[in-house]
Amino acid sequence: MTKKKKAYASAGVDVDLGNRLKGQIQSLVRQTHGPRVLGKIGGFGGLFRANFPGMREPVLVASTDSVGTKLKIAFALDRHDTVGADLVNHCINDIAVVGARPLFFLDYIGCEKLEARVFNQLLRGLARACRSARCALIGGETAQLGDMYHKGEYDLVGCIIGIVDRAKMIDGRKIKPGDVVLGMPSNGLHTNGYSLARKILFEKMKLRPSSRLPGSTSTIGAELLRVHKNYQPMLAKRPVGMIKGLAHITGGGLVDNLPRTLPANCDAVIDTKNWRVPRIFQILQQNGNIDPHEMYQVFNMGIGMAAVVSKRDAQRAMRMLKAKRIGHVARGSGRVRLEF
Repeated sequence: MTKKKKAYASAGVDVDLGNRLKGQIQSLVRQTHGPRVLGKIGGFGGLFRANFPGMREPVLVASTDSVGTKLKIAFALDRHDTVGADLVNHCINDIAVVGARPLFFLDYIGCEKLEARVFNQLLRGLARACRSARCALIGGETAQLGDMYHKGEYDLVGCIIGIVDRAKMIDGRKIKPGDVVLGMPSNGLHTNGYSLARKILFEKMKLRPSSRLPGSTSTIGAELLRVHKNYQPMLAKRPVGMIKGLAHITGGGLVDNLPRTLPANCDAVIDTKNWRVPRIFQILQQNGNIDPHEMYQVFNMGIGMAAVVSKRDAQRAMRMLKAKRIGHVARGSGRVRLEF
């Protein structure tokens, strides 16, 4: 006798498949756990023991984000093992700017229909990045929403919680004119500017993800799926007080992100000739006929994290952070001035 398909599965939501897949990834998730993670996987809430020895005044730092339209590249290439790591690393960088280290992470996957292969690739990327960052993956949610998403597509969102001792927080308050701005290199677009990049590369230039990047042996797809760097481990090695301010260069570029760490009476003067802009951004600017100022407001332009230090600490900080000197702080009104 043929087994009758369940009504909910016929409507596009296979609860049994979801339960099987969640069961299969338990060992993968458990690898990210340490002694502070309590309870079993699959509970209504993740449990984390709040015990922070050595901190006088522990402050929790939270952030949430998504991968954005970079997912469109993953869909086109049918490769899903990198975007989970993108999400984790992006969120870690967002809390690292105040000096926080990650504690735990939660993910949300909303999809048209749950596919075992895709789901496993996503979770492997998430778990790999969490293990590398010593961050526990303690919970998540997977929603099958056939009426919300296009066939074969999904959305990926994450929430991170970190910790920093209040006395060691980086808040930009001590930044003053004469300080130096350093730039830590990115390895590509990271997770921002993909809507414009896709329009230029695929609509205007008529390229495909499998096409070679002009002047390179790499394909467009491989270039666009480079994993967003995690800067926190390197930042954690710096002496307390060396870094006065940090900015994660995401959507808004240097133009909109650096002001988030500047005092109201200071400007950051950026000399764009002080570093080599990666080829992908040159291709996008030339073929998209984009104004240079807009490029630095949409893309990271090769700088994934900016740090402000005193002039006396600049050389030491450059060595420790593997960073370049990209500008200085001057009197102003809390904005970025680009010099070309």
